[in-house]
Amino acid sequence: MKDGIHPDYHTIKVVMTNGTTFETRSTYGAEGDTLNLDIDPTSHPAWTGGSQQLMDRGGRVSRFKSKFGGLFGG
Repeated sequence: MKDGIHPDYHTIKVVMTNGTTFETRSTYGAEGDTLNLDIDPTSHPAWTGGSQQLMDRGGRVSRFKSKFGGLFGG
């Protein structure tokens, strides 16, 4: 490998939305930093079967639904 062109790869702690934690290696932050997730597999509708809703920031979801709602026969 060439020296000086690769990011620092180190261990960080990841905190899921339900409070569980795990350690992984990443280029995020610095050694020992904590990454707090806003959305993860325990809270995202794509993994939970759609039983939970995403936050509609700035009306984006409602604008999308009004524009493309009839596209899929729904």
